[in-house]
Order: sequence, then C-alpha cells, then structure tokens
Amino acid sequence: VAMIFYSIVMFSMNWRLALLTVCVIPVLAVVSVYFQKQILRAYRKVRRVNSQITGAFSEGIMGATTTKILSREEENLKEFQSLTSGLRASSIRAATCSALYLPIVLMLGSIGTSLTLWAGGSGVIAGTITYGVLVAFVSYTIQFFEPVREIARIFAELQMAHAAAERVMGLLNTEPEIQDRPGLSDKCPHLQGAVEFENVSFAYNPLEPVLEDFNLKVKPGQTVALVGETGSGKSTIVNLACRFYEPTKGRVLIDGVDYRDRPLSWLQRNLGYVLQSPHLFSGNIRENIRYGNLKASDAEVEQAARLVNAHDFIVNLPQGYDSEVGEGGGLLSTGQKQLISFARAVLADPKIFVLDEATSSIDTETEMLIQ
Repeated sequence: VAMIFYSIVMFSMNWRLALLTVCVIPVLAVVSVYFQKQILRAYRKVRRVNSQITGAFSEGIMGATTTKILSREEENLKEFQSLTSGLRASSIRAATCSALYLPIVLMLGSIGTSLTLWAGGSGVIAGTITYGVLVAFVSYTIQFFEPVREIARIFAELQMAHAAAERVMGLLNTEPEIQDRPGLSDKCPHLQGAVEFENVSFAYNPLEPVLEDFNLKVKPGQTVALVGETGSGKSTIVNLACRFYEPTKGRVLIDGVDYRDRPLSWLQRNLGYVLQSPHLFSGNIRENIRYGNLKASDAEVEQAARLVNAHDFIVNLPQGYDSEVGEGGGLLSTGQKQLISFARAVLADPKIFVLDEATSSIDTETEMLIQ
C-alpha cells in the first residue's frame, strides 16, 4: 500500500523521474524470484538432511547393542560424519544465499535513488526541475524502497519457515489409504464379533499374491490360532481383519456384513489388538492402561491389570501404578509391556480380540492365566 501511495505521489510530481525509479522494480522482482527458488531449495535440502541425521541418531541409540556386538562403531561413526558434513555444506549454501539477497536488494534500491539524483540534478541544472522538488522526490524515493528493504530483511526467515512448514503440512495433509465410503451412516447395530473371510485375495505386490481365495469363519466367542511358516500370510490376515488393509478381491464380513459397508470406527472401537512389540506412551503405568478407556476409574484400571496377571509386578515397582514407563516403554521389559498392553485392551472391553504373537515374551504360567 505504501509503495502504491508513493508511486502516485511521484508520478504526480514528475513522471519522468518516477519512471526511472520504478524501472528498478522489474529487476528486483526477477532477483527476488531467483533467490526465492535458490534459498527455498537450499533450506529444503537442509531440512531433508537434518531429518536423515535425526533418523540415523535414533537408529544408533535403539540399535546400540547390535552395533557393539557386531563391532560396527567405526562404520556407523563414518556414516554419521558423512551426514553431518552434508548438513554443514547444505547449511553454508543456504546461509550464503540468504546473506547475498539483502545486500543485492539494498544495492538495487540505491541504484534507483542514484538514477533519480542523476536525472533530477540534470533537471535542476537545466532549470526544468526546482531544487525543492528534487529534494522532496528523493525523500519519496527512499520511502518508496523502504518496504522492499523490510521484506528483504525477513525474506530468508520466511523461506526457512516455508521449507519447514512444507514437511509438516505434507504429513498433516496425507490422506489415509483406508477411508469410509461416502454416505455411510454412523448408526450401526451392536457388534457381535463374527468374522468371516470370503474368497479373500491380497497382494502387496501385484505380481506376488500373499493370499488367494482364502476362506475363514470365526464365530462370536470362538478362539482361532493361525499357524504357518514365515511369510505365509499370518500377519496379513490379522491386518485384514483389523482393516489396516482391505482385500484386493473377496470380502471380509463382520456379523455377516462387508466391513467396507460400515464406518471404520464401528470396527475399531470394538477391536482389541495386542502386538508382539507393543507401544507404550510416555507417562505412568496407570495412564497407559487407562488409554484403553479414558473414562475408566482407578479401580477399573487395577481390575484390568489383575485379569491379565499384571497387578503383582506393578505393585512391586517403587511407584506402583504411578511408575513411569519411559519413552516407548523403555523402562520396562518386553514381557511387562505386553502385560500392560493386554490390560489396556481388556479395559477397552472389545468384542474381537486380535493377538499377534502377543504372549511371546510372557512366561507360560502367566500366559495360561491370561487364556
């Protein structure tokens, strides 16, 4: 707005001098577009390499035991140093582009002011312009370029924020592959727990099918164990039953209805899923169990823990149910995490329980009590 106002004033005072002043604007626009692309590209690379370093650092911490056993410390260190060198080079390039932009903008603004002084001074000597008009015009020229200078000062920060926001928004705007069909009603009958696979086929790769014409019926209250060699499709069947994937052919029926004809939430709120390597959230044990039902009382949380035989080990901890589990449950053993995950699933009171080698780290006696 300020630039438009000063443009109108300058053109009303002397259109020839005004043209000399604004002729710098197209050059500024070209320079800005060029540097915008260069700075944004540089900061995108910085963010990408920084993410790689964060991932490598996290993997290094999580896999520290494996690294030591295989004596891979030096190789891992070299890989990490290579990534940090790449980050340093990318950061220097981004900083260089950012540092060059402002001086160039200031220089172009000074050129515009100098052209005005040169042409205006010639006009004063020739008598076509008064000295007062020239002084006023130069003052307006300086104020005309002031908004450009202010934008140039924060331009690099804007591009840095743009690069960071792109990665965040890219995640936030990612659409889930499994979505409800349009027009499905939220009002559904009470789930009973019957599951049926009807001529189901599925493939991660179209050329390598994992399941072909698979059929299975599970009645409400029935327990079914899937046994097979590695890669035979056991986990795929579990993922299909939970609707993490959908069949490429055939149907999965819940209570006799194709689950694609029901809202995804209808199945998932009635589903208890316990993994071989369960995930716990930072916080205490009580909060992690209550995650299965946020409205549950402390007594209900403890009752769920008793049902899966987790109560005894919990009360023997220094803080009992208020003991911190650490990031990802890192302060607990795998078996303890599985028991807490079981208690969480029990507290949710699901109609369908899906266990993917969920008792692999639990002793036989406790496993029998859970069953």
